[in-house]
Amino acid sequence: MSRRLGKLSAGVATTAVVMGAVAVLTAGTAAALAPYSTGKVAYMCNFPAIGQQQLDVTAKFDGPASVASGGAFTPSNISGTATISATINALLNSANYDGVRGKVNMPVTVTNATPASATVTNLDVPTQINPYVPGTRTFNILQDAGTGVPTFTAGTPGSATASLGTTINAPLDFHKKDGSWTTWNFNCTVKNTNPAQNRAFSPAITIT
Repeated sequence: MSRRLGKLSAGVATTAVVMGAVAVLTAGTAAALAPYSTGKVAYMCNFPAIGQQQLDVTAKFDGPASVASGGAFTPSNISGTATISATINALLNSANYDGVRGKVNMPVTVTNATPASATVTNLDVPTQINPYVPGTRTFNILQDAGTGVPTFTAGTPGSATASLGTTINAPLDFHKKDGSWTTWNFNCTVKNTNPAQNRAFSPAITIT
């Protein structure tokens, strides 16, 4: 009886050690993630019916708080917003548009990492149809199971900075008030400003 209890106690102790180690490793992995985000970046885009207009974009992702030189990292939980002005909102309403759906292909650049540029593909623009309300309007962009996310390799010790690219491509469908959809190849180029806009995600990723 005492031998059985001894074996049982040893087994429980071993299980506790293993579970404790797993908990520590899991906690360490969770703690290693950090949020990265851009400020507002203005792009000029070809809207249906109303031509070239400004679109204000923000983006964010989760990534490692630090990564070893030569280590690989892949952004996760990527999301963003695209905001149109009150004027553009009114113009689209006048053209009988009230919603959108589709995908977004968003190029990014990264300093001190390879590849130096890549594209996040097929970010989702979920169906967003709403009655007209005067004022600005914001559309959501989300990573989903079909999103293609590049993996980067960290360069020399120091830091790496990711930035939005100078262009955006979005195969979209614009919804009209009569219930029909207009397929549209939506292309954007970063707006030229002086000084140039800051397209970088903040903070920089630490490379050890």
